[in-house]
Amino acid sequence: MDKLIIHADLTKGHIRKTIQGHFSEHLGRCIYGGLYVGEHSDIPNENGIRRDVVEALRAIHLPVLRWPGGCFADEYHWKDGIGPREQRKKMINTHWGGVTEDNSFGTHEFMELCRQLDCDAYICGNVGSGTVQEMSEWVEYITSDAISPMTELRKQNGHAEPWRLPYFGVGNESWGCGGNMTAEYYANEYRRYQTFVRQYHPEDRIYRIACGPSADDYHWTDTLMKQAGSLMDGLSLHYYTVPQDWKHKGSALEFTEEEYYTTLRKTLFMEELLSRHSAIMDRYDPEKRVGLIVDEWGTWFDVEPGTNPGFLYQQNTMRDAIVAGLNLNLFNRHCDRVHMANIAQLVNVLQAMILTEGPDMLCTPSYYAFKLFSAHQENELLESHLQAEPLKAGGETLPGLQESTSLAPDGTVHVTLVNPSLSESRTLRIDVQGKTVSSIEGRVLTGAMDAHNTFDAPDTVRDQAFDAFRAEEDGLQVTLPACSIVHLALA
Repeated sequence: MDKLIIHADLTKGHIRKTIQGHFSEHLGRCIYGGLYVGEHSDIPNENGIRRDVVEALRAIHLPVLRWPGGCFADEYHWKDGIGPREQRKKMINTHWGGVTEDNSFGTHEFMELCRQLDCDAYICGNVGSGTVQEMSEWVEYITSDAISPMTELRKQNGHAEPWRLPYFGVGNESWGCGGNMTAEYYANEYRRYQTFVRQYHPEDRIYRIACGPSADDYHWTDTLMKQAGSLMDGLSLHYYTVPQDWKHKGSALEFTEEEYYTTLRKTLFMEELLSRHSAIMDRYDPEKRVGLIVDEWGTWFDVEPGTNPGFLYQQNTMRDAIVAGLNLNLFNRHCDRVHMANIAQLVNVLQAMILTEGPDMLCTPSYYAFKLFSAHQENELLESHLQAEPLKAGGETLPGLQESTSLAPDGTVHVTLVNPSLSESRTLRIDVQGKTVSSIEGRVLTGAMDAHNTFDAPDTVRDQAFDAFRAEEDGLQVTLPACSIVHLALA
């Protein structure tokens, strides 16, 4: 029998809510039709933002939202997206589908979205095609209440008070679509640009995030930490789970058991990335002041047949939910260094939480995975030890089970468990040390590997009450279904 020992009296670090962050880009139908429909739409909205989507996202306690990209960020000029909408400049979105971007969703609309979601704003500035002045004035426009041209411009556009801007990224993927820079060149650019990300309110400080590496580019991390580590609060990391290769990524819906297990092996490469990048950061920042910001992660498959290849629209199955669960457990367990993570992307793009089609909306299996994990937000990571037989299937050797455990302020111990096996349930003995457990509540997300929700059947996959456990004298015994995520609350 597998065994998990939880030390309820030994904490290891703080799990920031921002580990469960999200990402929205001007890409495909993420913004237009997904989040924003305009005030005159027949789809119920508040100030142009879909009510149904906001309600669903508030239910999973969405903590932080990154915008406007992504690759789009480094061709986005923020002044084109303010003022009367009929006077805003139009542009071609050269990265994503070659469609016309009319800039009807800009700074004011994004900050209104964050208000409705009750989440923190994370804005990514334009280093690739923008100027220091442009970036500096954007921060001033958003956050300053001093007498200045940008403050007056914001007031003229209808928002008298400054907004909070907790997080600001200085460029995106500067090693690729953001400018094809070397690490050494970008480090100098970061030093220059971040100087002008002014702190207009010292008590409401902006957390500055430098563009970090693509996957296992450890040279980039070393160079940035060495040359600019003292001038940043966070360093980003991007890693996507691609089952096959970048030319032929594989189908989101039609895949074999072998491809399922290969997907999981590839997503678990995240653990090596977190460990190795953290070790480099530790050399320059032993106090772990600088956060590792995994602000693009998730599955990336071929687009759904018949859709625009530049829109990156893909379906979402239990395979995606298991990928989400494995990564969220990893981020929890690395919370000493991981300050934020942002899955790509929020609506209608890549590993989305929500899919929309006109007035219709559905929540994906990944959404329900995030729902189960939301109980960890702002808890303390607990010391825990898992002994589980490895899983050997589809030519892969994977962890038989995976977990993370946290302590809530009210004393409740929260456990999230992932059983990746497609064929075998697992029986787990849980011993809780340092706490007397008087009540147990559980939720489960499970289904066939390709189970998914459609607009005709939107509730095929969703979390359910879970009671496959029994309390024993000094712990409990749990039976985890195949292909499942389980959340337990031990009070």
